[in-house]
Amino acid sequence: MRVLFLFATLFAFSAISSGQVDRITGKNFATRSEVLARHGIVCTSVPAATQVGIDILKKGGSAVDAAIAANATLGLMEPVSNGIGGDLFAIIYSAKENKLYGINGSGRSALGLSYEQMRAELDKLNRKTIPPTGMLPISVPGTVDAWAELHKKFGKLKFADDLAPAIHYAEDGFPVTELIAYYWAFGPRLYKGLPGAFLETYTLDGKGRTPAKGDIFKNPDLAKTLRLIGEKGRDAFYKGEIADKIDIFMQQNGGVMRKTDFEKHTSTWVDPVSTSYRGYDVFELPPNGQGIATLQILNILEGFDLKVMGRNSVDTLHTMIEAKKIAWADRAKYYADPAFAKIPLTKLLSKEYATERRKLIDPNRAAKTVAAGNLDQGDTIYMCTADDEGNMVSLIQSNYRGMGSGIVVPGLGFMFQDRGELFSMEPGHANVYAPGKRPFHTIIPGFVMKGGKPWEAFGVMGGGMQPQGHVQVLTNQIDFGLNVQEAGDASRWQHEGDNEPTGEKMENGGYVNLESGIPAETQRELKKRGHDVRVDAGGYGGYQAIKIEMHDGQRVYVGGSESRKDGMAAGY
Repeated sequence: MRVLFLFATLFAFSAISSGQVDRITGKNFATRSEVLARHGIVCTSVPAATQVGIDILKKGGSAVDAAIAANATLGLMEPVSNGIGGDLFAIIYSAKENKLYGINGSGRSALGLSYEQMRAELDKLNRKTIPPTGMLPISVPGTVDAWAELHKKFGKLKFADDLAPAIHYAEDGFPVTELIAYYWAFGPRLYKGLPGAFLETYTLDGKGRTPAKGDIFKNPDLAKTLRLIGEKGRDAFYKGEIADKIDIFMQQNGGVMRKTDFEKHTSTWVDPVSTSYRGYDVFELPPNGQGIATLQILNILEGFDLKVMGRNSVDTLHTMIEAKKIAWADRAKYYADPAFAKIPLTKLLSKEYATERRKLIDPNRAAKTVAAGNLDQGDTIYMCTADDEGNMVSLIQSNYRGMGSGIVVPGLGFMFQDRGELFSMEPGHANVYAPGKRPFHTIIPGFVMKGGKPWEAFGVMGGGMQPQGHVQVLTNQIDFGLNVQEAGDASRWQHEGDNEPTGEKMENGGYVNLESGIPAETQRELKKRGHDVRVDAGGYGGYQAIKIEMHDGQRVYVGGSESRKDGMAAGY
């Protein structure tokens, strides 16, 4: 044993002396090694939720059962990001069929509020856009129906069994982590004065004291709601007792949602769309989400040799940022609810169109404005699971901005999302507000196939960071050879101040935030090329991924999780 230790020490000393700084487990910036498993794996942003998913898999549940169970637990433990008052999107790989399925579980605006009425309400508030809090940005929560649809198609356990762990934690309590406690503390200031039961539900004293690190939080009202859904199914939420409580509360407090909005809600099964990037088929969901921005950016980047240009070099970052601006111009103009707008999806994703748009990139200068292509006639948690049969789930779920709208119906234990804030109020805009319409959505799950077989389920949560993050973690692996964990740990960038589907226009090229770890020389050279460069410690999203590797003909799941949050990958 002593001989082995001395050998390892001499080897490490030799590597350092020769200038090799990578460690045995990965690059020098990696936070940990990858997680390997044969039978099942779960990656989420909260360790307890990851463990819930693993327990479900061990009980014989499918990847979908594990995803529902973990998602329900995340809604309890990370209410600053998600919950059953929000929406859900997912891509599911069915091993038996070797096929990808997509589900759009986003809700629609109130049927009883016309554009003119919305405009009048905004005039009273002296606003031109829909606010982030209160009744106006609320759209029908789609998560519960999406769970039900997923379970009906791919579940193996009872629906009530999937929700049981979250119910247990809601009744028994759990310690709040430092990161979640930090964001939770903003709640009382953001939602002060709004009708409903925010303080009673989300503070420890009913007056404003939010949980600090290690404080035990319980949500008995959410436990009752989840138990009712488990026993009676999705109809309890959309047609029964829960919908009745919501309807009464809305009528009594000036809300626009009614029971009929819930009764008419449906999720939509959709075909994921894809592009090929250097031999890898990258899949996203079509609008009303923004997933195809990832595909547009990759199509543009395919014309550049990023590997030769080098990871974190000024040429690589400049090219990627400019490609993002080009895709964002189309995102602002064309991405919307396809039931209300004709989206030129085929043209947007074509290689020919990417070739045209690629010409807009000046290798020496940052663009100050970018117009959309002239075409004839879219906060959060991300998680992924995989089971022993080879099924995989890439799932993202959110209340949008922070905890959501601030509206909590007494006795139900969850907050409504504020997705309606993302509607444009510009007449004629593809994403303009209309009753019964799905707003533009930021949350996007990702999936990669290679050679007709699953290669990776992945995602990066966080508003407009998501397509940018998808591109970065994929190029980190495909172009720069990083492993699953390294790809997420590597320093990120985020370009902001761009054209938006709500109508805002990019001014003076926007600005780019760079994370620590990107060389100072790269920062200086980006400034010389006209970029407004800023350094930011946070705001770079949250990553999870499950990759498949084959070793001697045996499948091995390889998991990576977000080190900037409480992320945890685990398998068995």
